[in-house]
Amino acid sequence: MFNTSKFRKLIEKARGDRSNSEYARESNVSRTYISQSINKSLEKPPSPEILKNLANVARNNITYKQLMDAAGYLEGITEDNRQNPNNKIEPAISDDPELLEFWDELSQREDLQLLFEQTRDLPKEAIQDVINIIRRIEKDGHKLNN
Repeated sequence: MFNTSKFRKLIEKARGDRSNSEYARESNVSRTYISQSINKSLEKPPSPEILKNLANVARNNITYKQLMDAAGYLEGITEDNRQNPNNKIEPAISDDPELLEFWDELSQREDLQLLFEQTRDLPKEAIQDVINIIRRIEKDGHKLNN
């Protein structure tokens, strides 16, 4: 559920000492939208894309995950899973040492944390598939960059 009060406080904190116009310019989100967020006049939560833009230039250590949570996108995810998606992923891939080694690298990437949180309801085989797909994408990306 969209928590307008929590969202407003996070946006104010993320804006820091900048004006709404400065925050808007830096985040590529309209000043009006930022003003509406702060004045609690938004009727529906911002899209994940808008939240990502706001988080990318946020001050005071406000994260994308915090904004996603206040917008209601992480509803139903337990605090334990939110803090440590490894609880479900590591056991699912523990029988594949190469995949487990790759997971150790991936688990540190903040840009993939939301994806990992979504694994909470997936069966073991699906988790393995997701990690393998990311590994293939990473390998192909390295080939393209070299």
